[in-house]
Amino acid sequence: MALILFNKPYLVLCQFSPQAGRATLADHLTIPDVYPAGRLDADSEGLMLLTDDGRLQHDISDPTHKQPKAYLVQVEGIPDSIALNKLRSGVFLGDFTSKPAKVIEVTAPAWLWPRNPPIRQRAVTPTRWLLLTITEGKNRQVRRMTAAVGLPTLRLVRVAIGPYSLESHPLLPGESRTVDAAELTALRS
Repeated sequence: MALILFNKPYLVLCQFSPQAGRATLADHLTIPDVYPAGRLDADSEGLMLLTDDGRLQHDISDPTHKQPKAYLVQVEGIPDSIALNKLRSGVFLGDFTSKPAKVIEVTAPAWLWPRNPPIRQRAVTPTRWLLLTITEGKNRQVRRMTAAVGLPTLRLVRVAIGPYSLESHPLLPGESRTVDAAELTALRS
């Protein structure tokens, strides 16, 4: 059984099958028979877990197992207490209401790599960073949540899934590493 940590670069598709003119996981990983345990949109970056074990894949990605997923989110605008409290209590998104998120305003960590290409930045509009942790993972959920409280997402980097984080397991975009047996046992328990 293998568990791979991978730092997905910006604009890479979360699939191994080729897509004309688009980078995919196959352009970065040559490990056979592993599959993503969850997805990231092409315009999102950061930590992905891949495995060859179907049960482990399900346990990681299924919201009923409540693996927290943490995201660094660069938003346009300055978050106020009303917006942050809405995120913390759950946001109505039209087709569902998100579960409450843990959210704090942070500074960009020193270990965070620059995005290529850089985000669009307006000279008159400030941006801020949030660390947002959720246990769901619906399509474009974090982007939808921040937009719903008036803070459009400019950059989204998943920095942690369960016990694994890019801070404690540093990987540059496109890099991967295999989790050793002792770490894997910790995840299973």
